[in-house]
Formats: sequence, structure tokens, C-alpha cells
Amino acid sequence: MKKWTIFAALTALPASAAMAAIPYGAMPPGFDRPEIRTAPIAGVYNQYWYNYKADILEAEKELVSDLRHATDREDRWDAWDEWSTEVIDADKDYVKEMRKKGYRTGRVTVGG
Repeated sequence: MKKWTIFAALTALPASAAMAAIPYGAMPPGFDRPEIRTAPIAGVYNQYWYNYKADILEAEKELVSDLRHATDREDRWDAWDEWSTEVIDADKDYVKEMRKKGYRTGRVTVGG
């Protein structure tokens, strides 16, 4: 139920306002930013997509809070590392559930 509440809050805000709070410019040098999906797998909007979006929103909210309370460089790095781990875990969970439903992520092969 909590995820649906978070999703409702996300949809109530314009997309630009929700993303403006994430200080990607404050990311530590050399830190690899994980990719966040902008569209669901196979274009299917289901509970797994909305759970994924809620997980990303929650990770970003925690990141902002952790960065606000960080006192040194190590705290900031830990906050970004935790955010990255949560984003990757959310993606793995989403892909796993979609595979169970028979949907696969696309793969492009060049050459032969």
C-alpha cells in the first residue's frame, strides 16, 4: 500500500519538479550513475512498473535526505553508493517480475 501512496504523490507532481530535487551535479567524480528506466518493458504499464517507479522515488528521496545530513566526503559518497545500489536492485526486481510474466527486455545485436 505504501508504494501506491508514493506513486500517487509522484503523479501529482510535474515530472520536472520531482526530478529537480536530485542533485546529479553533486555526484562524486568517477561515480557511475546507473540508468533509470524512462519507459516500461514492452510498453506494459502494470503494478511492477509502478512499484519500480515508487522504488526509484523512494531511493531519490533518501538520497536527498542523506546528502542533506552528510558531514564529510565519505558520507556523501556513501549516500550516492546506497542510492546506486537501490536503483540497481529496483531494476533487477522489475526485470525479474516482467520475465515471470513473459516479457523480455530488448537486446540489439550489431554484426553477425
